[in-house]
Amino acid sequence: MTVYLVGAGPGDPGLLTRRGAELLGRADVVVYDRLAEASLLELAPPTAERIDVGKRPGAPADQGGINALLVERGGAGLTVVRLKGGDPFVFGRGGEEALALAGAGVPFEVVPGVSAALAVPAYAGIPVTQRGMAASFTVVTGHSRHDPDPEPEWELLARVGGTIVVLMGVAHRDRIAARLMAGGLPGETPVATVHWGTHLRQQTVRTTLARLAGVELESPAVIVIGPVAALELDWFTGRPLWGRQVVLTRAPDRSGELAEALRQAGAEALEVPVTVTAPASDGGEGLDLVARRLGSFDWVAFASVNAVTHLFAHLRDARAFGPARVAAVGPATAAALAARGVEADLVSPSGSADGLAGALSAPPAGGGSILLPRSEVAGRELPDALAARGWVVVEVAAYRTVSVPVRPEVADRVAGADAVVFAAGSAVSAYLEAGLAVPPVVACLGPATAEAARAAGLAVAAVAERPDPAAVVDALVAAMGSKAG
Repeated sequence: MTVYLVGAGPGDPGLLTRRGAELLGRADVVVYDRLAEASLLELAPPTAERIDVGKRPGAPADQGGINALLVERGGAGLTVVRLKGGDPFVFGRGGEEALALAGAGVPFEVVPGVSAALAVPAYAGIPVTQRGMAASFTVVTGHSRHDPDPEPEWELLARVGGTIVVLMGVAHRDRIAARLMAGGLPGETPVATVHWGTHLRQQTVRTTLARLAGVELESPAVIVIGPVAALELDWFTGRPLWGRQVVLTRAPDRSGELAEALRQAGAEALEVPVTVTAPASDGGEGLDLVARRLGSFDWVAFASVNAVTHLFAHLRDARAFGPARVAAVGPATAAALAARGVEADLVSPSGSADGLAGALSAPPAGGGSILLPRSEVAGRELPDALAARGWVVVEVAAYRTVSVPVRPEVADRVAGADAVVFAAGSAVSAYLEAGLAVPPVVACLGPATAEAARAAGLAVAAVAERPDPAAVVDALVAAMGSKAG
């Protein structure tokens, strides 16, 4: 039994530490607050209990209740992750929670996080130290009437020099500004206030110390005061898909590269798998039969990574292919083969099933055969195209696609998304059957998936002709334009 006080960082899920991700992956209970990025909860097992103890601005914090909850769950022998925005020990009241756990004899561990005091200015393009402008920085919390600690000596801070970073100071910015100016800071001192820093809704308001009180601001925000606040080294908000939310319907192990490409383009990837693959309805009997005679075929053609995965589960090793040559649709399928010691003799240049049929030469004199392991509900385009070229096509059901339930909180997040990406017709059907909201932009991988989406009544705005992440991002940018700036 251990309670882990884990710093979640200021918002961007990529700033969670590897240790934090590891602990979330085996948590029995996750206790999280308002500033912890919601997508991080997806790292916890589906069976984990998720408890929202978020504190709201202007409301008294029931820290005693949170302490008691951690002691109770931790004392029950459960693995508890207390997920806290930023760093637990930087104005995060992690020290109070640690004291309560220590006093109750409950083991705990502190996992530091990236503090908003440094990350948020960095994401706004503001270095807190800069040669010739600021040789030091001070981090201070804004005073609250619920805070038992004395108010900071703002007049003294004004004379310290360097950059002042204020956390939780929006509600008292008028008094903070007045006291800093009373301490000698000029009214024209640059001020930058970063709202929801490192999130895709990040906004930066720039003003001066004299005008700070009159600027309309909301929490959460980080206030940066000093000459560096005038610097605008923006790198975060100028990307082509900045601020967009894109739903990915594949399982995370299949959408990881695309999710990262979307993040690099400034979008938030909402991974909402609506299907999983399962063994074929015959329990794999068909695969067992063809696995014994792979070498008797001229070609074995794989149209998907799933086909590779399920056929190889019935093979002892790659020698089973014998003289048969191997074809793959797209680089991902070819990579899945290579990972299992098989180099594809032919990779569809267009990344589509139609492209594979066109790339194969005519069968040899006397005919030739192609084994096609595929989904139980795959379309007829590829086998029909191969047969039209004179090949004898032997199809075998390698797997089936099964819908999976979507949790209510995930469905709520999807409702506000800007786009959805479908990689297969089965995903389109499962998505609609789950009753999920369809975002304004529907994007599909390949023409076959686009045709299935249109048949289901969806207006397809973007089609990626190649199944690689860059092509998907380019198609989304073309369909949605840019929100950068």
